[in-house]
Amino acid sequence: MRILGAVLLTCTLGACGSAPPPAPAPPPAAAATSDSVDGPAAHKLVQDGATLVDVRSPDEYAQKHIDGAVNVPADDVATHDFGGKDKPLVLYCMHGRRSAQAAEKLRGAGYSHVYVLGPMSAWGQ
Repeated sequence: MRILGAVLLTCTLGACGSAPPPAPAPPPAAAATSDSVDGPAAHKLVQDGATLVDVRSPDEYAQKHIDGAVNVPADDVATHDFGGKDKPLVLYCMHGRRSAQAAEKLRGAGYSHVYVLGPMSAWGQ
């Protein structure tokens, strides 16, 4: 009976040969994100040397764009040479969806300073 009691006590204390409970899994790594900026912040970034990038189609760009912006369609941003992957970039499009998608492509390609203005209309705010 003493042996059985010792075995039960040992198992109760967690030394019964079973593995300890697994440690909680670490939180998933954060996805590459881009910083959203408003109009005044975008103006300041561009004034300080960031490249303003219109990620719409060439036809949309030809119809209307922000002065000083370069046109690099969203599908082409990851392979475009912006002059180094540490060069700050401010992206915009018509409504904000393409600029957000383009920013994620740039982050995935190793660009470290990507800012999303979003819709072109935010430039004037």
